[in-house]
Amino acid sequence: MDGRERKNIRSGIRVAIVLKQDQSTGKLTEGVVRDILTNSAFHPHGIKVRLMNKEVGRVKEIYG
Repeated sequence: MDGRERKNIRSGIRVAIVLKQDQSTGKLTEGVVRDILTNSAFHPHGIKVRLMNKEVGRVKEIYG
């Protein structure tokens, strides 16, 4: 699924995000979505979410 479309993301699913400080390296951080922070239906760099551990980043992979 595409992490750039809001409709593919909901609270409670497991995803991989890139944190702001990891954007240059592309290092991914896995976690479970707590909140969706992007209001628009699509974002070219990925929908911004907050994970259960309170980390914030843009979704790059969705595990379901």
